[in-house]
Amino acid sequence: MQDGGFGVVGVLETGRPPEDLAPSFGDYPGMVGEWLAPLGAQVRPYAVLDGEFPDSPAECDLWVITGSRFGVYEGHDWIAPLEEFIQICHDSKRPMVGICFGHQIIAQALGGVVRKSVKGWGLGVHDYTPVNWPAALGRAPERIALQSWHQDQVEDLPVEAWRIATSEFCENAALWYPGFALTFQGHPEFPADYVRALIEYRRGKTISDEVAEEGLRNLAREANPEVLPDLIAAAFLT
Repeated sequence: MQDGGFGVVGVLETGRPPEDLAPSFGDYPGMVGEWLAPLGAQVRPYAVLDGEFPDSPAECDLWVITGSRFGVYEGHDWIAPLEEFIQICHDSKRPMVGICFGHQIIAQALGGVVRKSVKGWGLGVHDYTPVNWPAALGRAPERIALQSWHQDQVEDLPVEAWRIATSEFCENAALWYPGFALTFQGHPEFPADYVRALIEYRRGKTISDEVAEEGLRNLAREANPEVLPDLIAAAFLT
């Protein structure tokens, strides 16, 4: 790790945008790089959904697990190796950030339970209230508002996880694993234009018109993903 910052951020790619949208919006490691630009780190992608894994947690200073269209409870052949890598990073205290699927797979790897929620889909900007705020993360933001795209949720927490943000729709919206990880159910890396395009692309396929319209209405809210890099720096650089 470089003095005063992260040298290399390893992005564990567990999903990709639809092929029709990728030319306009790029890939998820690129979106993560844009979001974490304030940390001044180089981004190194690993396509774990294709079986490309790091040789060691020490290859990068911070690991980020992306979102995915897959469920963490599905039996894909890369899920178990990813859980093993998470456990190794946990035991060696190599910092990690989880986004949506990443949030869920870290919880599952450490003993939590993820299920498809009876509340259904959450799309567009959702507001989360900071709770149980740990001193290690510095001052709590007044609100955390992130793009959202999920129906799975972390329902049973790992023993060591702290719930640090919540909403009526998503109780475990952000989690803190002291000395190891910060995870978010929302998508701080997603631009609003991408979410809008994704809603229209998935309308009538995986989401109904009603769900699509609700998601588009939620996009009128103001997101503030820019507050999170400061939290990551407070958690792992101080």
